[in-house]
Amino acid sequence: MIRLQNINLTSPEAIQKLANNHAIAVNLRDAFPYPYSIEDAITFLGLAESGVLGHVFGIYEDNTFVGCGSLIPQHDVYRINAEIGYWIGEPYWGKGYATETVRLLLNFAFETLNLLRVYANIYEYNIGSMKVLEKVGFEKEAVIKSSVIKEGKIIDEHLYSIRKT
Repeated sequence: MIRLQNINLTSPEAIQKLANNHAIAVNLRDAFPYPYSIEDAITFLGLAESGVLGHVFGIYEDNTFVGCGSLIPQHDVYRINAEIGYWIGEPYWGKGYATETVRLLLNFAFETLNLLRVYANIYEYNIGSMKVLEKVGFEKEAVIKSSVIKEGKIIDEHLYSIRKT
C-alpha cells in the first residue's frame, strides 16, 4: 500500500537516485532535467516548498520513496481545474503504484481542494500513462496534433480528464 507525503520530507539523494533516468525524463517536460543531479533535486525541493509547483507529494511504500506526484491548481476562469502529474522510479514500475497514486491525488483534488476537473497531457508514445489514467476513469478528450517537441521530435499530445462525480 502506498501513501503520499509532503515532498519536502524526502531527501535530495533519494529523489536524485530515482529521477536520474532517461526512461522517466523522456515522458516529462524539459523542466525535468536529464541527467538529474543532486543540485536539481535541491532546486526542485525549494520550488516545491515555495508552492510554485502546486501540491507536490512524495510517493512512498512503507518508508521507501518510489516517486513523485503533483496537482497544479489552475487560476482565473480555470480555477475549478488542476493538472495532475506523476513519475514512478523504474525499479517500481508494473506494481500498480502509478494507478494508486492517481487515485490518491484525485481524492485530494476533489475532497480537499474541492476541484471539479483534473486533467493530464500525455505524450503520444507514453501508452503506460494513458492506460493508468483510463483505468482510474479518465477519458481522452483530444489529441492535439504536433503540439510538443521532445528530444528534437515533433509529437502529438493526448489530453485526458476526469470530472468529480
